[in-house]
Amino acid sequence: MKKTGFLYDDIFLRHETPRWHPETKERLTAILNSLETSGLWSELMHIKPREASFGDIALVHTDAYIGMIRAFGAGYLDPDTYASKDSLEAALYAAGAVIEAVEKCRSGEIRNAFCAVRPPGHHAEADRAMGFCIFNNVAIGARYAQKIGYRKVFIADFDVHHGNGTQHTFEEDNTVFYFSTHQYPHYPGTGNSLEKGKGRGEGYTYNVPMKPGSGDREYAQAYQDILPGLIREFGPDIVLVSAGYDIHAADPLSDIRVTNEGIRSIVSGILSSPRDPQIPFVFSLEGGYDLAALGESVRITLEEMMKDQ
Repeated sequence: MKKTGFLYDDIFLRHETPRWHPETKERLTAILNSLETSGLWSELMHIKPREASFGDIALVHTDAYIGMIRAFGAGYLDPDTYASKDSLEAALYAAGAVIEAVEKCRSGEIRNAFCAVRPPGHHAEADRAMGFCIFNNVAIGARYAQKIGYRKVFIADFDVHHGNGTQHTFEEDNTVFYFSTHQYPHYPGTGNSLEKGKGRGEGYTYNVPMKPGSGDREYAQAYQDILPGLIREFGPDIVLVSAGYDIHAADPLSDIRVTNEGIRSIVSGILSSPRDPQIPFVFSLEGGYDLAALGESVRITLEEMMKDQ
């Protein structure tokens, strides 16, 4: 039985960005081509994402921000984030893909899932778009997971940029643990090691800043040595992953030097961390801007997810 879900829809190609912009629809076509040529395509359970409702989006974002996005036509939401006429629909389906994956895991139809979506999400704050992101897909997925019965959610984020929006969403919450590795200092400037959460959420945020030039060894320390203990101590019911492949050595937007084997080490570290092998994992695409490296990285991720399928 195919137990790894792959969520994708052509709506994600209709989120148009300017010609100079690194977050392009070709990112997704590179992933699809890589999976097809590798033979993995036929081994996946292909699942159509749902369109998230505005009520789903309001689990994380303010009503005022949602209203602004609904009324927005086309143009820049911030200096980096562009919306075209179909971007709102694409963003609703991007959040909806994570929701659908969580639902399918909850029902037992799949063991884990990869959501090949755009626009990405982890920079989006409750009240503003930021860093190519309109809605915070993983944060919405985490809140939806709790709505349908998952009590404790662990979020791992290996994008080269710190997920400021995700951290801020949960920094006062002891039911969602946020773990991030990211180049530091780097955009957006958050994510130093002293940021550990606030109030009842203190101790449930764990940042591992990476110096420029860090590579496989440093990431193995984070994902093979540090992360497993955190997940086991927290005891989550589900693990969500902000999968940003701009950590790859070939990526033009970072100074991190992770190789293909480093990607495999990160993913295997995440997947092997929980004590309970039945805990589901939902990966959602964030960054990754070298097309060949992105396609290979997602292929490697899915190979790890499909082991023992």
